[in-house]
Amino acid sequence: MNSKQQTVRLSDGHFIPILGFGTYAPEEVPKSKATEATKIAIDAGFRHIDSAFLYQNEEEVGLAIRSKIAEGIVKREDIFYTSKPGENYLPTDENGKFIFDTVDLRATWEAMEKCKDAGLTKSIGVSNFNRRQLEMILNKPGLKHKPVCNQVECHPYLNQRKLLDFCKSKDIVLVAYSALGSHREKKWVDQNSPILLDDPVLGSMAKKYKRTPALIALRYQLQRGVVVLAKSFTEKRIKENM
Repeated sequence: MNSKQQTVRLSDGHFIPILGFGTYAPEEVPKSKATEATKIAIDAGFRHIDSAFLYQNEEEVGLAIRSKIAEGIVKREDIFYTSKPGENYLPTDENGKFIFDTVDLRATWEAMEKCKDAGLTKSIGVSNFNRRQLEMILNKPGLKHKPVCNQVECHPYLNQRKLLDFCKSKDIVLVAYSALGSHREKKWVDQNSPILLDDPVLGSMAKKYKRTPALIALRYQLQRGVVVLAKSFTEKRIKENM
């Protein structure tokens, strides 16, 4: 089977390509880079593109997809596009401190169900949910559509084994972001923590199989039945990841 088209069946009957292209980039990266990289990714065979309102690059990613449709490289129905709605995920007060609020996730989920029923989206899932939050949705009275996936940080240093087992038991696909290690942004990550791609075990396996540590980390997820996002804005690496 052509690896470019390998997919996993979602509980709603749609299919998600097992390898996705992540488009998030830190603020200092020009947004135009997202257009360039997404075009390269589609040419390399990626059909699953992951973005979000928060990344502030959906317009640029959309331009890339449109141009590849116009060139006849892909049809719209070939592309599995993931967005994450929401205007201001991380509101802060005048001192830059996060403002917390109590939101009933079940009410948000009902709004997502309406979007699916209205035909605005084909599939609906969640991101960064733990088991307790997933159960809150799954046990909701009057649930119409259950989440088809849960996108979380997942890599050999944070393998999410318990969450993966739970998701599998509920027919929810786990989608791994930061699969090659996190972005190491100073505000989130301890700069002294080890760098995944420098890991000696990954390094020795890469040597043994004549691959890169990144490819070993991606393959690890695929063998566990996890849909994995690979993020790179470098042409050589985008092609190598596919």
